[in-house]
Amino acid sequence: MKITFATSSGTLKKEIAEVEFREDDLVFVTLKENRQTLEIGIGKREDITRRKVIILARKIVDTAKKHGIKKIAVDFNDFLFPKIANTDWKDLASLLAQNFVLADYEFNRYKTPPEEGFKRIEEITVISAPDPSIKKGVLKGLLIGEEMNKCRELANTPGGEMTPVILAQKAKEAVKGTNIRVKILNKKDMAALKMGAVLGVAQGSQNEPQFIILEYRGAASSAPIVLAGKGVTFDSGGLSLKPADSMLEMHMDMSGGAAVIHAIVLAAKLQLKKNVVGLIPAVENMPSGGSYRPGDILKSLSGKTIEVLNTDAEGRIILADALTYAEKFKPRLVVDIATLTGASMIALGEHASAILTRSEELEMLFRKLGEESGDYVWPFPLWDEYEDAIKGNNGDIANIPANGNTRYAGVINGGMFLYQFAKNYPWVHIDMAPRMTPAKGDMLAKGATGAPIQLLIKLLEEY
Repeated sequence: MKITFATSSGTLKKEIAEVEFREDDLVFVTLKENRQTLEIGIGKREDITRRKVIILARKIVDTAKKHGIKKIAVDFNDFLFPKIANTDWKDLASLLAQNFVLADYEFNRYKTPPEEGFKRIEEITVISAPDPSIKKGVLKGLLIGEEMNKCRELANTPGGEMTPVILAQKAKEAVKGTNIRVKILNKKDMAALKMGAVLGVAQGSQNEPQFIILEYRGAASSAPIVLAGKGVTFDSGGLSLKPADSMLEMHMDMSGGAAVIHAIVLAAKLQLKKNVVGLIPAVENMPSGGSYRPGDILKSLSGKTIEVLNTDAEGRIILADALTYAEKFKPRLVVDIATLTGASMIALGEHASAILTRSEELEMLFRKLGEESGDYVWPFPLWDEYEDAIKGNNGDIANIPANGNTRYAGVINGGMFLYQFAKNYPWVHIDMAPRMTPAKGDMLAKGATGAPIQLLIKLLEEY
């Protein structure tokens, strides 16, 4: 998508559709002065919040595409609604551009193009934007949106064409042109380090695991922020096999890993003056004669043993080794990102990711940055009372509760398991399963959303 700037509507050409807002919920397409005009219902202007602006930006692009319009003109002043009028212009411009780009994306790599081609928005002209900060904000948002769409493309790729080895190669390709260092640990390397958790989950697949390490150095000598992303390129559930319907979208079970890759690429492209490390344990979780079994005991990199009670709770197992490996970098903050539990979707629906941390300060920061970015999050407790639930009977820690009802507190049990490996530094867990795919009304194409990259970039900028 190309974004251009004009100081007034007089520069518009007749083939450009100009967007106007109405207070009702209807969409009109009319001809005005030899130019198409979209009139989009938004409700009362005084009720428009930052959240609604995000959906509005997407709705503009979605409506134009449905009508075969390829070029749009928007007046920046039209987005200065009363409740957000005091928002920093650069920030608002970035937010709009991000969501214009996100709404224009569709995963059609495997589709035969129609004769007229796939519907895409070629150009958006921003008028009444004399302040230079608006242009800077739009260009920043354009970059963020494009990188998020690359993340979505990665996550949407079928599991047969996105094995751990291919994911590692895609990470190398993604960082080209940046100063990000890439190191890939193979099965032999992980065995030498005694990463028994990653290797245990991976042993059922003919596709060997990889441990992807990305290092961006944007500051001289400050301690880094470490992002650890779950990279399960396909999750069948292993021997604790998923039902067929639940398995259908499990090529996207590496969405956390994909988000980490492209968040770090963005940090480099935005030249953030921070040090950031990405860790992505990449595996397939498959059933075979070599699979790890319910009842197996895995020895993790930390030395703690993990009692496997359900092979479909594999994400937390591979992240255990990643969280231990993170200590190597003496981090000032570690954030893990994972499509970890179906329980988070039961608790929150599809509109927010779950977060867990022992730090009230970090909890409040993530909630604030979630609201600003559009990657909404909601906290769950990590009280001491929950720790007994994940103690093993035959090993140190069980990957699901060894005693009691395993249906209770699923989000918390997953977070509490991970916390056992993250006690030596400030840490936040993001269970992004609710945001792996769009909610109804998100105005995004089917498939991966690219969450929570917008939140992660805000965090890297401000923490």
